[in-house]
Amino acid sequence: MPSTQTEAGMRGIARAGFFALAGSLLLIGSATAQPATNTGCTASPSAAGTQTWRCDNGITIVAENGAKFELKDANRDGHIDSVELSSKALLVEVPRKPRGTPFKVLTPQAIAAVRGTKWAVDVADAKTSVFVADGRVGVTRRARGRAVVLGPGEGVDVEPTGPLTVKTWGQPRVDALMARLGQ
Repeated sequence: MPSTQTEAGMRGIARAGFFALAGSLLLIGSATAQPATNTGCTASPSAAGTQTWRCDNGITIVAENGAKFELKDANRDGHIDSVELSSKALLVEVPRKPRGTPFKVLTPQAIAAVRGTKWAVDVADAKTSVFVADGRVGVTRRARGRAVVLGPGEGVDVEPTGPLTVKTWGQPRVDALMARLGQ
């Protein structure tokens, strides 16, 4: 067996064993997630190369092939309450809840927070793009500053400088992002 096949086989065995034994790092397909311990979420790959996380608190996260993110449970109640996304895109669906701490997606440039909606967050280079399919999402820079609120069909590109400008996204841009997420 050639060296690269042996190495690939060993990595596959190590991945399976690590998931079964530790549960703190999960690699499925080529999306990479580091879930918080006991988040109540399970992952399944799709034929489109995406990975879908279904959580017992009703949250669904679809990760683009190659996305790097970490599921977080800040209040340690056994349910995720945020995702730290470092590259590529996630489609997030959060059930509506009347009050409490909003679910957040944190990226190097932005924080997108919501109480119930369906939206996508895409990280590339020094820019984070947020698009809302349904509901409303508040977006601010990680360094704080003026927040914007997005409604259905709206998006914002968060770059290191410049204003946060809410725009209605054209169908080609929406379709391209959703295709990357298997939608």
